[in-house]
Amino acid sequence: MFTFSSRIAMPLLRPLALLISASVLAGCAIGPEYTKPEVSLPDHFMGQAQIEQRNDKAIKDIVSWWDGFDDPILSRFVALALEQNLDIAQASARIAQARSGLTMAQAALLPSVNGTAQGTRVHQSLETPLGQLLNNVPGYDRNASMYEANLVAGWELDIFGGLRREREAAISEYLAAKAGGDATRLAIAAQTADIYITIRSLQTRLDINRKQLQTQQELLSKVSMLYQRGLVPKLQVQQTEGAVAHVKASIPVIETGLDSAMNALDVLLGAAPGTYRSDLGQSTTIPFAPQVSSIGSPADLLLRRPDLMVAEQRLKAANARTGAAISEYYPKFGLNVLLGSATAISAGNLFSSNANQAAGILGLRWRLFDFGRINAQIDLAKGQELEALSAYRQAALRATEDVENSISALLKRDEQVEALTQGELALQQARESSFAAYQKGVSSFIDVLHADETLLRTADARAQAQAEAAHAAVAMFKAFGGGWKNDGLSSQASSHVNTAKAP
Repeated sequence: MFTFSSRIAMPLLRPLALLISASVLAGCAIGPEYTKPEVSLPDHFMGQAQIEQRNDKAIKDIVSWWDGFDDPILSRFVALALEQNLDIAQASARIAQARSGLTMAQAALLPSVNGTAQGTRVHQSLETPLGQLLNNVPGYDRNASMYEANLVAGWELDIFGGLRREREAAISEYLAAKAGGDATRLAIAAQTADIYITIRSLQTRLDINRKQLQTQQELLSKVSMLYQRGLVPKLQVQQTEGAVAHVKASIPVIETGLDSAMNALDVLLGAAPGTYRSDLGQSTTIPFAPQVSSIGSPADLLLRRPDLMVAEQRLKAANARTGAAISEYYPKFGLNVLLGSATAISAGNLFSSNANQAAGILGLRWRLFDFGRINAQIDLAKGQELEALSAYRQAALRATEDVENSISALLKRDEQVEALTQGELALQQARESSFAAYQKGVSSFIDVLHADETLLRTADARAQAQAEAAHAAVAMFKAFGGGWKNDGLSSQASSHVNTAKAP
């Protein structure tokens, strides 16, 4: 420990002060500088050409990708979820925690000043060796007072950059928390859209089954009338009753799924189950999947997807912590200054010139015989950095996998919707023809039942395929990291039929 009042220490302190000033001004820091890692990605996605060729109506740049479904109710629910969802609230709390960690890391680079003041009243015992000794001093008073007020400033001089590396790590952790918040918002928006699409799908399927039940009940009524007239055998009545029971049994299953989906949406919006059910009571069409005309390259994912941003910021933080660990090889310098007053006479003399006191101390701490532990800490930090690097590269590869899967699903589901829509129309005409032929006695009643069953399966499959196409679009937007600013979105102005009208 050296004091600034020492004339012997001053010649040593001047060169050291120059070294400190030069190092701080230069801003150098021990350890490796971060370099963005290379990630092996293809130049384009496999299904990119097919996606970009499908462009019916170009619309303006959309950052809020859910608006591309052209469903105001869906947009409203997503907005409510982003405002009220409790997972997003937790993510915001994590961002606030990371911001506090950054503030603390920044504060470590600045001097700290503390103020202290105390007043002490002492009554000395005469039964102690000190009391017996002092009692022999003429005029000794057993009672004494002591007053003191000081300002103490301390500053760790970050010559070799260990604290600056810690601040770099804190900055990266804060940015990772913010990107994590964006990832949570994207996930909640996608989940809200998925649940909403599921609700509309189940409502559509429920309408199809109810219309089909009505058709089967009308058919049962006609067959029963013919049976009473002796025109058809009892077997046909029993077959129709079985078909009615089959359709009726499917309705409670769909209703159960619909209730669960509505409850899940309420909870996702941060509300109790049943809160928004009235807003969904009226059945409407399944949202059509929006199309994109330009999706960019796989390298764009590194700038779009928040989970990749999280992975890279954590890699940056690990790199900075490696530098902080290496800085432990070097000495730490601390500067402490005390300014204050002290008196043992009276409080009135506390701030007099005679009571002034001051001290300046330059401290040195160096782990000279602890290099084995420092080596272990550096190895640990380097291992964590390698782990973060592998996690980042793996996240990038999985991101491209997500995009490829979602593109493939969207293209194939759209083809499926088109095929099932055409098939549904054809089967509906076939069913009408079959029933007309049955009434004329040209075909058997089994043909009518078969046509009804096939039409029901096709209509239900078409509704499910349309919902899956919308789910695939949501997955694609999520895989891309949300909306992006170009003219890459287009509304799907297709001629798909929403629901087939049962006779």
